[in-house]
Order: sequence, then C-alpha cells, then structure tokens
Amino acid sequence: MADYKFIDSAVIHGGISTDPYTKSVNVPIYQTSTFRQEGIGLNPKWEYARTGNPTRAALEALIAELEAGVAGFAFASGMAAVSTVLSLFKSGDKILISSNVYGGTYRVLDKVFKNFNINFESIDTSDLALIESKITPDVKALYIETPSNPLLDITDLEGVAKLGKKYNLLTIADNTFMSPYLQQPIKFGVDIVIHSATKYLGGHSDLVAGLVVVNSEDLAKKIAFLQNSVGAVLGPFDSFLLIRGIKTLSVRLDRHTDNALKLAKFLKSHSEVSKVYYPGLEDHKGYEINKKQARNGGAMISFELKENHDVNKFFKSLNLISLAESLGGVESLVCHPATMTHAAIPAEVRAKVGITDNLIRLSVGIENFEDLKNDLDVAIKASEK
Repeated sequence: MADYKFIDSAVIHGGISTDPYTKSVNVPIYQTSTFRQEGIGLNPKWEYARTGNPTRAALEALIAELEAGVAGFAFASGMAAVSTVLSLFKSGDKILISSNVYGGTYRVLDKVFKNFNINFESIDTSDLALIESKITPDVKALYIETPSNPLLDITDLEGVAKLGKKYNLLTIADNTFMSPYLQQPIKFGVDIVIHSATKYLGGHSDLVAGLVVVNSEDLAKKIAFLQNSVGAVLGPFDSFLLIRGIKTLSVRLDRHTDNALKLAKFLKSHSEVSKVYYPGLEDHKGYEINKKQARNGGAMISFELKENHDVNKFFKSLNLISLAESLGGVESLVCHPATMTHAAIPAEVRAKVGITDNLIRLSVGIENFEDLKNDLDVAIKASEK
C-alpha cells in the first residue's frame, strides 16, 4: 500500500490501485463472465462474474477504504444498492426514514417492500427526541439522508448511531450528497453507508452505479450473500469508469463547493428569492451539526422563487445550466422536485415536509462562478409573471 494519510491521496491510491498481475497503474477492465478453474472443490478466488470480478473488486476495496468501512459492494444503480440493503429486513419489520428522502427510496419502500409487510414511517430525523419516541419493538432500522434530498435537512450522525446502539437498530446513511470526501458516516458510528455513485463519485454524468459500505464482518457476509443472490451487480466497464471518476473526487468537490457557497450567498441576497436551503449558510437549521460532521456545506442548493414567478419560465430561460434529473456531475443541473425527483411521493406528503411547487434544486457544477451567477440571475428575472 502507498504511504499516505489524507483522503485526497486515498482517492487515487486507495483500495486495489495497481493491477496485481501486470503491475499496471490502472486496474484493467476484466470483461469476462467466467473464469477457468483448475479442478473441482478448490474454492477459487474468481469463478463467475456475478459473484466477483477483479475490476469490481478494486472499486469495492476503494470505496470501503474511503468510507472507513470493513467492506464495499458495487451495484448496477443507486436504487439497486438501496433495495439490496432493504432486503436485510423481514416481514413485520419497520424502518424509520428521514422525512424528505429521495423519491425513489420512498417509492421502493411504499410500492415494493410494503408488499412484503416491511413497513416504514417518515419522520424528522433532525429531532433525536422524536426519533426515540417513535422506536417501538417492530422498528429495526433508522434510515437517514444528511443532508436530505431536497430540503437539505441535517441529521446528527453520532446521535443517530447512539440511538441505534441503545435500541439494537441498524443505522443506515445515504451519503450521496456529500461523498466520503466531505463526510464519513461510519466514523460517527453508522452501520451502513449507501451511495448513488452515479452522482459525485462518478462525477461526469456518464454512468449509473450504486455502492454500499458496511462497518462489520457480519454485515459484510449478509450483503455479499444478497449481492450475489439478487444479482444487481455493477459491470466491469462501469466499475473501471467509476474508479477513474473517483480519482478526481477531491479536486472536483473543492471547486463544486466553492461555487456552491458563493451561489448560495448570491441567492440569499436576491430580492426575488424567498428561501434558500444550504447547509453552508450560518442560518441554515443544522448548520452547527453539519459543521461538526462534514467538511463543508456540500454542492447542493435548494431555493424557492417568490410567488410572482413562473418556475417553468425560469427553467426555460436558463442557458448554461440544464434542467435534468440527477446531480453531482461537473455540469450544473437544476430540477423541479415536485414533478421530477419526488413525484413518486404523494402530494400531501410533499406539502407536509415543504416540497413546494416553487422549489428548485440546484446541483452546482464546476463552471466559472460568474457564468453560473449570471445564468441564474437572467432566468430569475425572466420568470416574473
């Protein structure tokens, strides 16, 4: 292993960063479905690509190291990762989840796992006392996003982990919005970390992937069994692309977050913006907790235009920034949570948690700040009714 202390170096040299067979500085794409065996009953390291592939194994070792976990697992999408983790539970179990999680997570719980009598309740996980009051004998896990999607609520990772240990619950954190460069939930006691690696880890909007990291050998065995049994594994080519994306994670996020803080301050001061949600602003609820557990406020901003604005005109008036699903790429993207990422959540639930029709989610890219600021300003002015 290379000699390094900091995650900036680990993203490049962590995990299996050199091909053990050729000493290539990049692990190759092992584009194979199976491996020749020398005899029966020998328990070979490689046998079938769903069970294990050297390129995927290099990625899994890398994310395990970056998240300070025991083992990592790569999946065909973020939702494949989420669904595999949820497959740990059985009929009659209940999961407490953050009140504004990604719409796909809510949907798979509400429309798929509920069919197997695995139940859930959405609550404000920033309130530790509320979480504790909701823990009943059937509750088996706490599932959080911090910052949450799309309102960027902050949950105390250490506090949730302590509740998990007190009541013997699994604690699961979706760390997509921060990535291990900005936040490492396992270091605060969380059991399982999930990523939609499509986002910041890939970083270039050219692949779809999911990652899971666990904090114990017991959980590693359980997730490995489910990964192999369910089979939603990441292929070798996308594993290779994801490793390449991770190598620039630190330099990309430094630019992402520098732009985001400047844009959040600009939007906060804009006369036609009524609300700004960004954990890096000192008046953001949870600012101090986020400061304790994360490097900075991240690169996601949500904001609301005043009522005299047409959000559709706003989106159509953007030039540099694209209206699109997803986030975390080098290019800036906006979306309308109520009709896009969170459309699967019932309207009454969206209204209750604050996902309004005027809410805009902005994934800040690495373009020039002045260009981004000008694009937003022009679109805001053009959207007045």
